[in-house]
Amino acid sequence: MANFISIFRTLLSFVVAGLLFIQSDTVYWTAFVLTILVIWMDGLDGYVARKFNETSKFGAVLDILSDRIVENVYWITFAVLGWLPLWVPLVVLTRGIITDGLRSLALEQGYTAFGQTTMMQSKIGKFIVASNFSRFSYAVFKAIAFALLIVAQIRLEVSLIAYISAYASVFFCVVRGLPVIIESKRFLVK
Repeated sequence: MANFISIFRTLLSFVVAGLLFIQSDTVYWTAFVLTILVIWMDGLDGYVARKFNETSKFGAVLDILSDRIVENVYWITFAVLGWLPLWVPLVVLTRGIITDGLRSLALEQGYTAFGQTTMMQSKIGKFIVASNFSRFSYAVFKAIAFALLIVAQIRLEVSLIAYISAYASVFFCVVRGLPVIIESKRFLVK
């Protein structure tokens, strides 16, 4: 069930992206509501996996893949629409490719991105990458950015919050990627 939720939310993000090209307040509000659903489902898949004991390495990888696809769909769509500069999705995509590639090396050796078998060894690395504070802050900035960048097309008064959240999200994205890069050198020498 958890894996189905991950896959469904990924597909739903493509639906939202398509809707954003239809310039209509009603369609934008629909995209906003669906975006809230996509965001909510990100937490739901993990909850369901833990509640029904469906956790697995495959599920963890699928969750990260789903997260990455969803965020890239939104960032790229916003850039194509001219709502954000091109460098935003380029930075996020590059960071994602690098960290996911390094995480795949770690996974090959039995380590995961988060949890009991995390690849992060240093306390600072664990805090920046895997702490509830860091993960929650990044998720909140991203969620606010995704939702309010849509609403800003209807209500300009939320634009400032939308853009601050978008740039804060990119900042968190980069900062959370650095420890993965630094701590991955041990996987590259084997």
